[in-house]
Amino acid sequence: MGKKLVKNESDIRKKMFMPNRYDILGVVDKNFGFTRMSVICQDGYKRMCRVRGKMKKRNWVREGDIVLISPWDFAYELKGDIIFRYTQNQARSLRDSGLLKMG
Repeated sequence: MGKKLVKNESDIRKKMFMPNRYDILGVVDKNFGFTRMSVICQDGYKRMCRVRGKMKKRNWVREGDIVLISPWDFAYELKGDIIFRYTQNQARSLRDSGLLKMG
């Protein structure tokens, strides 16, 4: 079988997702395991988020990371999906551009 490829930081830097009007930036507050995390979002809500399936074994999300959240339609204030994790350099560029106001 073999192990699955885990992308390193240099592979992730090539493509950086910018937040659109539906997505929200946030900081991972607590990791509950099984790809579930508590995230403090920029709009003031604390959401229970899950790592989407495409990211599960390729990006490891830790506490304190800056992430891009896509809130669920039916539980907007409570739940969401983590769709991208920013590296430290990417988070710094978001702060410099004025998109990230926390963390």
